[in-house]
Amino acid sequence: MTNLRLYTNPMSRGRIARWMLEEVGQPYDVTIIQHGPDMKEPDYTSINPMGKVPTLIHKRQTITETAAICTYLAEAFPEADLKPDADQLGTYYRWLFFAAGPVEAATANEAMGFIPSDEQAKSSGYGTFETMYDTLVNAVSKHDYICGSKFTAADIYLGSQVRFGLQFGTLPGHPILEAYRDRLYSRPAAVRANKLDDALMA
Repeated sequence: MTNLRLYTNPMSRGRIARWMLEEVGQPYDVTIIQHGPDMKEPDYTSINPMGKVPTLIHKRQTITETAAICTYLAEAFPEADLKPDADQLGTYYRWLFFAAGPVEAATANEAMGFIPSDEQAKSSGYGTFETMYDTLVNAVSKHDYICGSKFTAADIYLGSQVRFGLQFGTLPGHPILEAYRDRLYSRPAAVRANKLDDALMA
């Protein structure tokens, strides 16, 4: 048994946490939670009351929410070098939580057919889908990685949102987004993580 356990499902955001763990390079255990009633069983909701995956257990700490898992692991294992230098920390947190907030909310609302009115957009955290999308494309167009020349945990989370969005059509295709996705998903840890999850799906 290791100090790290991931509760996940290969058809979920748990794939992001798996990729992050592969980048960290520490041994970890995996518990697969099936969608449906299993996620709402008391044994699991006692760990994650939302009844969703992923959940990470590290020693005595429980971490839920995928962006939090990525942030936590980058800080818990500094030897993996998945945080930027001090002068880029603001950029790192900015885009990591942009992905967890405006990108997540805008794409979910768009997929479910909720389009904010002009008045609603004024108080919406992302304004409009178009504003979010243009901001995203511009952000990833400037450098190879979101913080510049260094790959970080923010790329894992933001890059996963880009990949899922392009795959499921919740983000319109764009050469800049596609190049960013391809650059990230060619990393050995991403390849390993995808193989592990794809094997579980098979």
